[in-house]
Amino acid sequence: MSESTGERGREAEATREEKARRKAMLVRAGIYIFATHLFAGFVLLLFALGGRK
Repeated sequence: MSESTGERGREAEATREEKARRKAMLVRAGIYIFATHLFAGFVLLLFALGGRK
C-alpha cells in the first residue's frame, strides 16, 4: 500500500508541474502576442505619419 501512496504523490506532483508549465506557457504566449501587437501598431503609426503631406 505504501507503493501506491508514493505513486499517487508522484502523479500529483507531476500534475502540479504540468499545470505550472502550462500557466508559464500561457503567460509567455500572452506577452509575445501583446508585444507583437504593440510593434504592429507602431509600424502602422509610422506608415500613417509617413503618408501625411
